[in-house]
Amino acid sequence: MEGYGQTVFYRARMPKLLLVTDADWVANEVRAALGVGDWEIELLPDPALAAEKVTTGFYHAVVMDMQVAAMGGMAVIRAIRQATAGRHRPRLVLLLDRVADRFIAKRAGADAAVLKPLNAAGLRRALEGVPAVVGRGEEE
Repeated sequence: MEGYGQTVFYRARMPKLLLVTDADWVANEVRAALGVGDWEIELLPDPALAAEKVTTGFYHAVVMDMQVAAMGGMAVIRAIRQATAGRHRPRLVLLLDRVADRFIAKRAGADAAVLKPLNAAGLRRALEGVPAVVGRGEEE
């Protein structure tokens, strides 16, 4: 228990993002747009594992490409929404190939959508609302 006059040190931790893509150029653009040291980014090239990863780990956001391997981003979003029903659900952002795909993103239940090629401002706007993470000095 913290008492009067006791100093408690806090350290900032980066929000954690799961990036679902099998395209190196997309991964590079996301990393560049979000900046080094602002996000902890974990790459997942197999979209079939996305829902399991989200339920067994803790992510603040999931950014997914419109098409990864043989699975569409719409199916990935639906799988994550179903797997996280009644629990913490990360912010879901779909990377679009064309403007017309905004309809698909909305229908799938994405929280936001960003058109490729990415720009830093657009991706950061899509991730607004993800809280900055602050924790105590020791592991929680």
